[in-house]
Amino acid sequence: MNFDLNKLVRENIKNLKPYSSARHEFTGAASVFLDANENPYGSTLAEDFNRYPDPLQWQLKFEIAKIKGVPAENIFIGNGSDEVIDLAYRIFCNPGKDNVIVCPPTYGMYEVSGNINDVEIRKVNLLEGFQLDTEGIMNAVDENTKILFICSPNNPTGNNMNRPDVEFLLNNFPGLILIDEAYINYSRQKTFIQELTEYPNIIVMQTLSKAWGLAALRLGLGYASLDIIDLFNKVKPPYNINKASQELALEALAETAQVNEWIKETVAQKEWLAKELATFSFVKKIFPSDANFLLVRVDDANKLYDHLTSDGVIVRNRSKEYMCENTLRITIGTPEEDQKLINLFKSYK
Repeated sequence: MNFDLNKLVRENIKNLKPYSSARHEFTGAASVFLDANENPYGSTLAEDFNRYPDPLQWQLKFEIAKIKGVPAENIFIGNGSDEVIDLAYRIFCNPGKDNVIVCPPTYGMYEVSGNINDVEIRKVNLLEGFQLDTEGIMNAVDENTKILFICSPNNPTGNNMNRPDVEFLLNNFPGLILIDEAYINYSRQKTFIQELTEYPNIIVMQTLSKAWGLAALRLGLGYASLDIIDLFNKVKPPYNINKASQELALEALAETAQVNEWIKETVAQKEWLAKELATFSFVKKIFPSDANFLLVRVDDANKLYDHLTSDGVIVRNRSKEYMCENTLRITIGTPEEDQKLINLFKSYK
């Protein structure tokens, strides 16, 4: 496939002169900073919080690069994965003209962000077993199709997409393919970030919100070619990641052994919870999961949801999603939290 990134980028983005912050314009060592209209006396929170943060988060990127085996220059850090999604729309999709393809049931922000940006959403539903309909996807493509969103492991179903299907699309889909790997740390399938040099049309998204336990910091990761990363850096707000988030993330990235232990515990707890849930007659199906949650079909999802929430246990009712009738998505908790869930299942009538 002959992939031409230039044909996908909006004309106004090609011609955009990005905002140049004070920290962009200077390189080298300095002792007096009188360039950014900051408060020179400090901060009530920390000694250096009066200064703007590194706009490109290089220290954080270098540490992520060591862990992921990807050059720092191929990494974009967003204010959550939702910023990565929104920037992809703003860079590549002309409002009121272009379209993207999503594959329900899947993560809802692909559609929401498209609606915000006035971009047509074309839905090609997953097949039975929640796998990609590659033929349907290719049939949905026209000259204004810019992005295909693939979530693997998928939310809310928990399954990986078949790798040969994704590879077929990478070789044949004419636009960009954004692969959302938010749950990849729990998966038995290898990441697609090692394929960046092979596929110039790929953006791989990961996050520090799940396995790394940093959901409150809002740090989403995008991996792509240098040309795509340059476009993201061109369009993003100048200081999209605050200093506190950068510093706390650096501390967390030094604790990979702890994170790996949490992943093992979560996977073991998921297996325990699935066995326990299978003992209840009103549980009709527990879908296979490579994520940190289980999609569970029950006899009456609304009634069971109300029963759980009445005692302070919150799960996600996914019954309105395509092919998810009467399902609850249950995140794996601590052993104590999961035991409380099981106790409430026992008292359900």
